[in-house]
Amino acid sequence: MRMRPWLIYGASGYTGELIAREAVRRGHHPILAGRRAEPVESLARELSCEARVFALDRVGRALDDVSLVLHCAGPFAWTSAPMVEACLAAGAHYLDITGEIPVLESIFRRGPEAVARRVTLLPAVGFDVVPTDCLAALLAARMPDATELLLAFRMRGSTLSRGTMKTMLERIGEGGAIRRDGKIVRVPLAYDVREIPFASGSRMAMTIPWGDVSTAFHTTHIPNIRVYLATPPKSIRRLRWLRPILPLLSPRPVRRLLQKLADRRTGPDADTRASGRVELWGQVSNARTSVSMDMTTPEGYALTVVAALNAVERVLENPRPGAHTPAGLLGPEFVTTIPGVEVRTEPSTDPDPAPRLRSPHA
Repeated sequence: MRMRPWLIYGASGYTGELIAREAVRRGHHPILAGRRAEPVESLARELSCEARVFALDRVGRALDDVSLVLHCAGPFAWTSAPMVEACLAAGAHYLDITGEIPVLESIFRRGPEAVARRVTLLPAVGFDVVPTDCLAALLAARMPDATELLLAFRMRGSTLSRGTMKTMLERIGEGGAIRRDGKIVRVPLAYDVREIPFASGSRMAMTIPWGDVSTAFHTTHIPNIRVYLATPPKSIRRLRWLRPILPLLSPRPVRRLLQKLADRRTGPDADTRASGRVELWGQVSNARTSVSMDMTTPEGYALTVVAALNAVERVLENPRPGAHTPAGLLGPEFVTTIPGVEVRTEPSTDPDPAPRLRSPHA
């Protein structure tokens, strides 16, 4: 019996195209889809794939013969809900590369419906949040009674794509977010600032509303979670100074104008994706002690391409109905299937360094 094909929606966007090209290189022939005919059909011809053109408010029967959708068209606050609905109706598994907290929470709430319809919902299979979600799970395994989880990362040599920038602008006036006593709490941007001991040296970092504020709780059940981004102190001070005016950017017309300006951006080029790195750090603690780990990964978009396709292959091979986090479904070791990932199980300055867990493909 021939397996039903799978589909990439948003295939002509920056990240979607990278994933489509790598999928074909691996021997897949996904259906390439999106709402704009010319770029989707052009890419499909080049890669010898089928093309489908449809808007998300007119999916119709476009997914009836599809086994799985990898959704790459943001901002996901606009696009995720109709695609999840269409996948549930068609019985197609749903994966995406979002990191938007409200989107993630909305997908997790549909878990029982996904079980009933025998559909796997697996959001956030890109840089946000695969490495941090796996790091959180590894840490939680070492301290099952942890009450606090801190995660932090530092970007080295990368830029943002058009889609990522538009997603950030969509929630620009909402401030930050942390998890407190099991609940997501809205806080000001740069709410907490601290020095993080990254592998390359300590850096100041500020809290940001990263996807793990949602996902890490579902993965680990740790009730208090904060995520930090390494940021120069001058930038932190400037951002705190701008806090009062950020809500003025929230009205829809203002956001749409800013997003049109973001359309001029492109993502990092091939050399940047190849040379860029990300440093991550995490710590769990309880009332008595704490445990830390750190991780280094490839550049974020490069990691997203590999992580997303590895997740697609795993779900196609062994789907599990319901709504899941990456580490919850694929295991905390999933991150090590990505070439170039290295996890240090306990940062230490002792003469005998802590052992490292390496990708088998590094």
